[in-house]
Amino acid sequence: MTTRVAAIEVSHWHALNDAAYLRHLVAMPDVELVAIQDSDPGLVARRAAEVGSPPTFTDYRKMLATIRPDFVVALGRHRQMAGIAHDLLDQGYPFLMEKPMGINAPEVEAVAAKAARLGAFVAVPLAQRYGPFAIRARQLLAAGRFGPLSHIYVRTNRPGPARYEAWDCAWMLDPAEAGGGCLRNLGAHGLDMFLHLTGEPAQVTGAQLSRRAHERPVEDYASVMLRSASGILGTVEVGNGFPRNGTDGEWKIAGRDAILTMKDGTMKLATAEGDETLAGADLTAPYFIAVRDALDHWRRGAPPPISVHDWARAVRLIDQAYERAGDFR
Repeated sequence: MTTRVAAIEVSHWHALNDAAYLRHLVAMPDVELVAIQDSDPGLVARRAAEVGSPPTFTDYRKMLATIRPDFVVALGRHRQMAGIAHDLLDQGYPFLMEKPMGINAPEVEAVAAKAARLGAFVAVPLAQRYGPFAIRARQLLAAGRFGPLSHIYVRTNRPGPARYEAWDCAWMLDPAEAGGGCLRNLGAHGLDMFLHLTGEPAQVTGAQLSRRAHERPVEDYASVMLRSASGILGTVEVGNGFPRNGTDGEWKIAGRDAILTMKDGTMKLATAEGDETLAGADLTAPYFIAVRDALDHWRRGAPPPISVHDWARAVRLIDQAYERAGDFR
């Protein structure tokens, strides 16, 4: 069975860069990218030329009415996202939407509430859950190898804001359109990982923001401190300060009996017996797998593997961090 997929607001850089959703969709033999839309006619034409020249539209409602896809991948400016999500829910389309799905937690919570009321399929590609660190950490947790958990640390420092301008996404530097800077965007991965690995609700206990590196209207670095319901501590650092294409990153989960780290291309498990170096320490999020898993769940009638309800828990922490930092924008 071929799944007919349409994509909305593909000016978002993840259409072709980083997550590269359109490239992944056209690489799947059982998926047909039947149309793409963006409000910029020149840009949507350029995007289409990169992925086999599917039909293009500048109005996504017209695209949906004309094409009637089976499934939708929705992108867009952060300020647009909640409205697009409500339209898709109202029209009965199953969809995967890039985070943050809105510019604050109330917008995302309203989407989640409607999705629950309608029993709708709304997936969010928090792809780091499919990465080697998360997979190995979950295996070790299930086996009880850590003992009581102490803390989790995540650092993700990505390239500077010039990449957004180069990728036709200068709106990412406008707090009114983006809802914030690196905390709103990159904070998703670390905060969700803390919730994913602890399996507990959490609260932000401290946060700070900086614009010093690039002096733009949005923050280019943020650090957030967390505490889970049982007292597990977390530190999440995110930024747009790496001086070239790449990532300054580190992931760590620590307990009484073991510490698992991933840094500089190496994943290592430290125990009383010594260190074990593990394979597959790639910091790049496996977005192909995330999209594939969402489509496969929908096809078999299962709930999303990572849903808007999962994402709502993380976005609440983002809002708490902005409040703690005393600088929402």
